[in-house]
Amino acid sequence: MATAQLAPIANDFEIAKVPVSLIGITLPALTFALSIDRIMNGVTRPFFGWVSDNIGRENTMFIAFGLEALGIWALSAVGTNPVLFVILTGLVFFAWGEIYSLFPSTCTDTYGSKFATVNAGLLYTAKGTASLLVPFANVLNTATGSWHAVFLVAAFLNALAAIMALAVLKPLRNAHSAKESALNVATPRTA
Repeated sequence: MATAQLAPIANDFEIAKVPVSLIGITLPALTFALSIDRIMNGVTRPFFGWVSDNIGRENTMFIAFGLEALGIWALSAVGTNPVLFVILTGLVFFAWGEIYSLFPSTCTDTYGSKFATVNAGLLYTAKGTASLLVPFANVLNTATGSWHAVFLVAAFLNALAAIMALAVLKPLRNAHSAKESALNVATPRTA
């Protein structure tokens, strides 16, 4: 939603062309947000990969999805401020980009490396499938007359994903790992 709708959101907030100065650079808010978003989305991948290697995949997902929920909620509350729009969209993209490092590694950790590429490819189709929901953001925006409801739904779904990372994915992965360990003990490998 954020990628496809950033320009309409900035235009509806009437801040798209408002100059924003940060870190010694002045650009229109929309241009600045789009530029920062690309940078943050790239930085997040190795960062959250490193974090997950240290605290675990699901714990990292909880942090990232929670951060994204907070960022989207804050965008709904104060996103009409051009400077905060730029900063918060950067935060949202920083939190969102973790999926590219965590999802494939979680899938491989869970199901092994034998079909890791096929599994990651199938997993990646979820992004394309999710893009089919983008028009519903426009419907909700039109029905309510603002982006506020769209942001609240997106923030809620991110908060739900954060909770599910710990309450559903972590136990599922632990159960799968325990099952795999039991199978390996029951059928020792021969050289």
